[in-house]
Amino acid sequence: MIELQGQQDPLEIIADRFKKQTDVLCFDEFFVSDITDAMILATLLKALFARKFCLIATSNIPPDELYRNGLQRTRFLPAIEQIKKYCDIINVDAGIDYRLRTLKQAGLYLTPIDEKSCHRMDEIFIKLAGKPGDRFPILEINHRTMPAILTAEGILSIEFKVLCEDARSQNDYIVLAKDYHTVLLYNVSIMSEIHEDVARRFIALIDEFYERKVKLIINAEVAMDKLYQGHLLRFEYQRCLSRLQEMQSEEYLKLRHIA
Repeated sequence: MIELQGQQDPLEIIADRFKKQTDVLCFDEFFVSDITDAMILATLLKALFARKFCLIATSNIPPDELYRNGLQRTRFLPAIEQIKKYCDIINVDAGIDYRLRTLKQAGLYLTPIDEKSCHRMDEIFIKLAGKPGDRFPILEINHRTMPAILTAEGILSIEFKVLCEDARSQNDYIVLAKDYHTVLLYNVSIMSEIHEDVARRFIALIDEFYERKVKLIINAEVAMDKLYQGHLLRFEYQRCLSRLQEMQSEEYLKLRHIA
């Protein structure tokens, strides 16, 4: 997009470039949570369908629920109509989440937040690092400081408050996901309807960690399916929950970190 600044219809140009390379576009776990993404997708999908692209997508969210309660959602509604017009909507939910059923839990989600779980987190860090690590370091991420609890080579212990309650961007999470193969996240609290921004950051954090195959150990106030108690992001959190559960599995833990 940067190289096309100044062009009248940059997304039309991008659609033409896609068309020269392929006729099929696939999205895995398709969802929309950001107004910028929503506006770009609305225009891009229209351009792709006009060029007779075949779109294949999986999603935990039905088309009519995409970007629900999002800012200026009415501007995204034409994109939903395009999806419904040009795609066959197939519900493959049999009432059983086979992925979750077959995953073997690795026991890296500790609850409640108490002396025992915090001590266990400290033990896990030392066992992974082979040493106590640097205590209370100040990280510099995207020209801003970020206080941590402990660091060792490729391993980070940090407070949930620092990553999700403070004003952080997805770019911060991208850097962390690249720099650390293992993160211990302390004191994850319940996210209610007054903490939607916190929940949005938490979901973005998990997305980046998942994509980079970061190994995540958490101690939290409640079970992971009870962490989010708001309303606006209930569909997005279901997707996040699925990823959190997968990240606890032995299969996921065997995957190599993508730096």
